Amino acid sequence: MSAGDPPSYYARHVFCCENKRPEGHPRGCCKDKDGTKLRNYLKARVKELGLEGVRVNSAGCLDRCELGPTMVIYPEGIWYHYRTLEDAEEILQSHIVGGERVDRLVLRPDDETPPEA
Repeated sequence: MSAGDPPSYYARHVFCCENKRPEGHPRGCCKDKDGTKLRNYLKARVKELGLEGVRVNSAGCLDRCELGPTMVIYPEGIWYHYRTLEDAEEILQSHIVGGERVDRLVLRPDDETPPEA
């Protein structure tokens, strides 16, 4: 943030890719890798836990299709690959609630394949 910028509206803003590419597209898509199911889970859990200042949104293509499903959490700008509800819950508890990274799921800018879970 720069001096004079307003404070963030949300403490954590989570964008979960739910993009759908045509069948057989070589890059794949997050929707076909349960992106919607995982986003719905996170959204429901945030509400269930009463986490104020946390918003979970659907995102169109985040352009990391081969690594999907993906999410990015702001204001930190940390990207994750997550496959299961357990991965989503770990990100929720560790990063969103606890402020700690889930290193095994973090995507780095030069990743070309998903991290090993």
